Amino acid sequence: MGTSTQTDLRGCLSLSARRSALLTSACLIPFMVDGAAYGQSAAPASPTQGQLPPDQTPPSDQAPPPRTRAPRPALAHRRHVQPARVRRGSAVPVSGGTISAIDVRGNERIETSTILSYLLVQQGDAFNQDELDRSLKTLYATGLFRDVSLTRNGSTLIVKVRENPIVNRIAFEGNHAAKDDDIRKVITLRPRAVYTPELAARDRQKILDLYAGKGRYAVTVTPQIIRLSHNRVEVVFQISEGTLTLIQKISFVGNKAFSEARLSQVVTSKETAWYRFFSSSDEYNPDRIQYDRELLRRFYLRNGYVDFDVSDATAELSPDRKGFYITFTITEGPRYRIGKLEVKSTLRHVPGDSLRPSVQSLKHHWYDGDEVQRIADGIQDELQAHGSPFAVVRPEIARNTDNHTVDLLFDVSEGPRVYVERLDITGNTITQDHVVRRQFDFAEGDPFTPTQQRRSKQSLEDLGYFSTVNVETSPGSAPDKVNVNAALAEKPTGELTLGGGYSTDAGILGNAGLRQKNLVGSGIDASLQGTIAQYENQVDFSLTDPYFLGRNLVAGIDLFSIQTDNLNISDYYETRLGGTARVGYAYNRYLSQSWNYSLIDRHVSNINTAASLYIQDESGHSLLSQVGTTLAYDRRDSRLQPHKGYIVRIGGDVAGLGGNEKYIRGKLDASYYIPLDILTGNHDWTIALVAGTGYIADYSGGRQDIVDNFYLGGDNLRGFLDGGVGPHSVPTNQYPASDALGGRFIYTQSTTLNFPLPLGPDLGLSGRTFVDMGGLAGLRTIRTYTAAENQPFAGDNLTPRVSAGVGVSWKSPFGLINVDIGIPVVKQKYDQTQVFRFGFGSNF
Repeated sequence: MGTSTQTDLRGCLSLSARRSALLTSACLIPFMVDGAAYGQSAAPASPTQGQLPPDQTPPSDQAPPPRTRAPRPALAHRRHVQPARVRRGSAVPVSGGTISAIDVRGNERIETSTILSYLLVQQGDAFNQDELDRSLKTLYATGLFRDVSLTRNGSTLIVKVRENPIVNRIAFEGNHAAKDDDIRKVITLRPRAVYTPELAARDRQKILDLYAGKGRYAVTVTPQIIRLSHNRVEVVFQISEGTLTLIQKISFVGNKAFSEARLSQVVTSKETAWYRFFSSSDEYNPDRIQYDRELLRRFYLRNGYVDFDVSDATAELSPDRKGFYITFTITEGPRYRIGKLEVKSTLRHVPGDSLRPSVQSLKHHWYDGDEVQRIADGIQDELQAHGSPFAVVRPEIARNTDNHTVDLLFDVSEGPRVYVERLDITGNTITQDHVVRRQFDFAEGDPFTPTQQRRSKQSLEDLGYFSTVNVETSPGSAPDKVNVNAALAEKPTGELTLGGGYSTDAGILGNAGLRQKNLVGSGIDASLQGTIAQYENQVDFSLTDPYFLGRNLVAGIDLFSIQTDNLNISDYYETRLGGTARVGYAYNRYLSQSWNYSLIDRHVSNINTAASLYIQDESGHSLLSQVGTTLAYDRRDSRLQPHKGYIVRIGGDVAGLGGNEKYIRGKLDASYYIPLDILTGNHDWTIALVAGTGYIADYSGGRQDIVDNFYLGGDNLRGFLDGGVGPHSVPTNQYPASDALGGRFIYTQSTTLNFPLPLGPDLGLSGRTFVDMGGLAGLRTIRTYTAAENQPFAGDNLTPRVSAGVGVSWKSPFGLINVDIGIPVVKQKYDQTQVFRFGFGSNF
């Protein structure tokens, strides 16, 4: 609701003190615009007025609201409540003569000289009917007057005017879905500006358009004025928002290859349903309809329908203005396979035949527009990165309508030579210039390509420092030079988080954190996090500089204190206090390497009296001094939610530069993602193949603490308890616990099918089914006991354990919830299972 301030209304009630009484009093003045009495009854907003795209059919059967008589003013206030009507002025006929004087009457604020300047006749001119009529129209056109008349008294021209009032204040009543400030941004009327009914009518329509953009077409807006002294008015827009106008039905006409249900999954607009209370996809939005047309086109192109076209997309508003009926009229055409494949190159030292292997994967497949463009972009990127900075790759097709094939030509040529003359950065009020500049693949004087422009824009957006990023170009001082302009808008980069949840690993947990991702605009990421959980307490301080010393180095430091309750796994309590120094660098876009050094004091305590001798030997302190490195080759399409591509990581740790531990540990893991778009026509179907292995070798008589071992179960082998697979102590009468001891050698493999669920896009649900497999062996403890010492162990073998199951993830408004049900298919006697795994976390 709009804010109000008290104003002297000369007998009328105060706007803020008695709002409800005021709105029904005679101080509210209905006014006439083109014959419609605003303040009496306002027609609801119509989507046909600036809302529907040109190719959509607006509703045509809307009857105007019935006219009602305006309430008659109370006698006590009648002098304040005359309707603000626009009356036409007139110029009296004249037969001749000369204007000896001009008498201006009725003006209060506007200078007489200003009014005279608008007249087309002046003192000494002849009385000319045409000139007088034009003068009358000119005075009206200024918008300063609500009534003008020109009359003649002898040789004197009398100009009578009634000035339009001045707006004292603008208020809004009944608005909840749109804030006052948002409405003020779209209207024209402003305080201390001239008021006219026409301006109020235009602003009414702008408010209707604003609400239409929010999916509300049943809204009514009634402009009303309150007359004040000195020819001032207060304008009140009375708003009745009504209910959201939702999509009742989405229909497709002309589809044969795909069902209506399948096409409904392609478009982002959805029919209203009870479960879409967290989604706005069932709200009508004309921009979304246009986007849906493009989604349909791309979907059909991915599936080989080269001639596909959306001939029409209409939105019809129901008579009760509560729902939309959307119809997409499409023409599918035949489906095409790829026939001939050619690569033509006009680049020196780059023959077309050398590029042919890059396109052979397309041969004889159904035409896929996205894949063709991806391959063209990949070839172009490689050429630009290896000596041909201006290389351009353009895919061209030729249809063979008789056999429904397309011949595909990749035309490789050199584009125009353009160089960067100047790189301008604006809008970075916090982030330092050098932080922005290092995201660009080029500097002043370097070759410039649209690919570099696109990558640089993506790099700036990935920083997370800016709400908007625009990277545009403008002509330089010569035809071969260009200026690159980066227009940025900063956004808050600090985070204060409080959260809680539950997981099978940590139990009930709560966490709090303070983070600044762009410390004083330097790009340094600093955070302080704390977690209190049922089985684990942790405090971390982290500092990361993504461009250490101004170079391609990511450097950082982590300080931490971790207390872990392992009583449910191995009957001991562990405390870790230490730190890690990190540095990493990238060789190119795909290959990177990182190094780290850790110094950690570990303390094992609170050992259960029933624990095995292996666990009791761990009691006390140990110091780990370790150097590690990881080399990664990453070709995934996304690091957060990969859909295709692969990543391979190989790493190693060496402990023994001081401390009690002396070992060498090697690790290798890889992930490969297979998209199923061609088979399913849906981007949400993916197969993920993940495998890994690791080995620890000791040297020079290190302690061989089990806390450094590999463990199998939980996240890396669903269906089994954390550490539930591998070497275990065998319970005895004296030591009845069965403790997980870990092992030297581990291998894992997981195959996961990720798929969408019904209602998933609207509720944030996704599903998966998986098969996990792994093995762990190699007893590694401080001391090995014999059967005679009454401490046997079991499970020390590499026999694969296998599990299978299903899982669901829900991106709920309260946080991410993961549920997995894993059934052990192959297990051994002392393996510990866990069929159900649940995780939930939330930040606010």
